[in-house]
Amino acid sequence: MLVIRAVVFVVAAYLIGTFPTAQIVGSRIGRDPTKEGSGNPGASNVWRLGGRRAGIIVAVVDGLKGAVPVLIALALSGRPLAHAVWVAAVIGHVWPVTRRLRGGKGVATAGGGGLAISPLVGLGCAALFLVVVKTGRVAALGSLSIAIAYPILSAAVGRPAWEVGVGALVAAILVVRHQSNIRRMIGHSEVPG
Repeated sequence: MLVIRAVVFVVAAYLIGTFPTAQIVGSRIGRDPTKEGSGNPGASNVWRLGGRRAGIIVAVVDGLKGAVPVLIALALSGRPLAHAVWVAAVIGHVWPVTRRLRGGKGVATAGGGGLAISPLVGLGCAALFLVVVKTGRVAALGSLSIAIAYPILSAAVGRPAWEVGVGALVAAILVVRHQSNIRRMIGHSEVPG
């Protein structure tokens, strides 16, 4: 029974992760983030295409895609399942079966889930993101900074090794999805914002 419940939770989290927030918000403003701007269906691209309000809506909803399943899993089953659900939601956002595995970069969904699992670490990463983006003017740099920082901060506050490992897995997914940004940053052609 516990295994069945775990499978149901993980599958549900993956499906929640596939919810196409950026495309829905984009359609309301007459823009398609999968075909315009960077082509990435995420908050940063929607912000550039449709303005601050549209970008914030995408960021908040995508964050909830990670946070809500994690909070439910925490309440009903505990931290191990919550971590599995976190990874599933991020994978759903990044590689959605509903859109030929072409999703976003997972930052907001990973951030929402990470904040729900470890609020202190999540708040530290949120502050780091704001500082890096404010000073560096490049959202991808902030995203990569918090991806790397999350498992380090988790270890620093004394989370168990397996939790740090899951955080490192999520970080690795984000880094993989930011390969094009990394290449542009090295070539000094990354778009600010």
